[in-house]
Amino acid sequence: MRKKIFAAAGAMTLLAALALAAPAQAGTWHHQDEGTAKLSVLHGVPGLTVDVWVDGKLTLDHFKPGTLAGPLNVPDGDHKIAITGPDATSADNPVIGPVTVDLEAGRDYTAVAHQAADGTPTATLFTNDTSAGPDGTGKLTVRHVAAAPAVDVLAGGTAVIKGLTNPHQKTLTLDTGTVSASVAAAGTTAPLIGPADIKVTEGKNTIIYAWGSLAENNLGVAVQVVDSSPCGHDDDED
Repeated sequence: MRKKIFAAAGAMTLLAALALAAPAQAGTWHHQDEGTAKLSVLHGVPGLTVDVWVDGKLTLDHFKPGTLAGPLNVPDGDHKIAITGPDATSADNPVIGPVTVDLEAGRDYTAVAHQAADGTPTATLFTNDTSAGPDGTGKLTVRHVAAAPAVDVLAGGTAVIKGLTNPHQKTLTLDTGTVSASVAAAGTTAPLIGPADIKVTEGKNTIIYAWGSLAENNLGVAVQVVDSSPCGHDDDED
């Protein structure tokens, strides 16, 4: 089913983080070479600094929670990703992975290292929706990558996304402007995160990540902005 709604998190493809010395600012996209995919990486596991290995090579050293790296131009095809503790001397004893990811040329991905609903470390690879919407609209994607039960996303106090579970996502096409959004436990309206003003911009997909742990009282939010294009892709519905 094609996506017209939000997106939820996963990070195994931390492979994208390769070569990034510092977190990239959301929306800073580089020219994409033929035969490559764009890959950003988000670290959403509280209290866990990691090293990221791509195809057996140390790619991201001491990657800290809450950090967004990328986007990078990565050759299309299969890549083997492993995530270890900091200062590991090889990828032989990963805390997450190893996994093999298949990246398609011309696509835009975000890999998210996060917690599953039960709190165990995991990772998910998301394909970002870069398809253009009607004039005067932008996209808002919400990705649930937190150790928490199902949530509702509220806009102005009304649930616009219901029962979103980890690691799923929804993307909405909205009129441009500012939306007051919050995240609440499914079926309730008391905010667990927010409310916060979110800007919906024409020609862009604003991606909101809910990460962290409800039980540990360290829920957080990360924001990524990707450009839409006339030849862009919708992601598949999770």
